[in-house]
Amino acid sequence: MTETAPSVTEMLRRARLVPVLTIPSVEVAVPLARALVAGGVRMLEVTLRTPAGADAAAAIAREVPEALVGLGTVLTREDVALVRKLGLRFAFSPGATPALLDAALDARIAFVPGVGTASELMLAMSRGFATVKLFPAKQTGGIGMLRALGGPFPEARFCPTGGIAEGEVKDYLAEPNVVAVGGSWLAPSAEVKAGNWAAITERARNAMARLDA
Repeated sequence: MTETAPSVTEMLRRARLVPVLTIPSVEVAVPLARALVAGGVRMLEVTLRTPAGADAAAAIAREVPEALVGLGTVLTREDVALVRKLGLRFAFSPGATPALLDAALDARIAFVPGVGTASELMLAMSRGFATVKLFPAKQTGGIGMLRALGGPFPEARFCPTGGIAEGEVKDYLAEPNVVAVGGSWLAPSAEVKAGNWAAITERARNAMARLDA
């Protein structure tokens, strides 16, 4: 299976842990990114779930060169074009429609489509996307689902995201077809709004340390 963006799998494998960031305002974007990078978490998914999402991602890319920044919640061809316009490193989507997959191919971006069924995985792989986001991971069966999909699709690689607790990350990463895990718990909204960057750095540092334990 040939991937459209060969680097995306390796980026995920090196990152292991990808925070899913819903950023309420551009003002908090850069200090949040710096807090996570200081804790050893460098690959950051900034979602388009708020009006500030795109500008926040652009600010991080511009001012925090140590971070690998991409957009999440990419749903449309226009969202895909935005990734390329902003010069971001990658994009995640919760789903995998034919139109979205084709847009990512046309734009030649490092794209990780979301799948929740074998049919969706087959669709993504038919377009050349062998690394996908299992979403929502917990609700679709979690580790059991990953093992079930591993039989008929041994070449597929996954970044499960959605409902995964901090204490479960290491178990997911132990699965041979998992390259990284995504989650929102690294940057709780209350701490982001309060500007409690030290707590976020400490949480990130502890999370990475547990993966190496």
